Amino acid sequence: MSVRVVLVDDQPLVRSGLRVLVADTPDLSVVGEAGTGAEAVQLAREIRPDVVVMDIRMPGMDGIEATRRIVAGNGATRVLVLTTFDEDEHVYGALRAGASGFLVKDMAVDDILGAIRVVAAGDALIAPSVTRRLIAGFVEAAPAVARPVRPVAGITEREREVLTLVGQGRSNGEIAEELFITMATTKSHVARLLAKLGARDRVQLVIIAYELGLVGPGR
Repeated sequence: MSVRVVLVDDQPLVRSGLRVLVADTPDLSVVGEAGTGAEAVQLAREIRPDVVVMDIRMPGMDGIEATRRIVAGNGATRVLVLTTFDEDEHVYGALRAGASGFLVKDMAVDDILGAIRVVAAGDALIAPSVTRRLIAGFVEAAPAVARPVRPVAGITEREREVLTLVGQGRSNGEIAEELFITMATTKSHVARLLAKLGARDRVQLVIIAYELGLVGPGR
């Protein structure tokens, strides 16, 4: 069965371009389009798509609020944010609202289509290079002092190391290489962190690592 996608962007040309790309992909199909956050919430409620590809800056209800309402109202629908990072100071808010992925509009077409599949499968996707820039955005928005490292109850020292590396935007392969462990072991550590910290996906682990002071200024 194909992944059912709703495209949300206030620019018709952007939606049109994405629609053409998705239409040429056998395992993806566009089932709806919206030009505002309010329309996106309504469509998600009526159609219950697998993935909503969401812009952030739109008139009226923005993508952050729309993401929050979609995630809160329909746990089966995942939101993939597609925006221009350099111009958007609200990315952190979108991830906190429950977005399962974050991409920039100048990424390769195959990467965008692949991200839709990853998010639809229940995973999260945030490219390591984008994560590092995201952390840099956190730092710029925070006081220019090192955040105190807060204790993390219930996780092992190794899991803490893995969480720190996830927060730095490292991939599973990079983490395995850094800690001299196998890929399977790395995936197990990440899975346990998701369960122990009550995080829905890898994106939320990045946020938790930042909020705990494991990454950021002085780290």
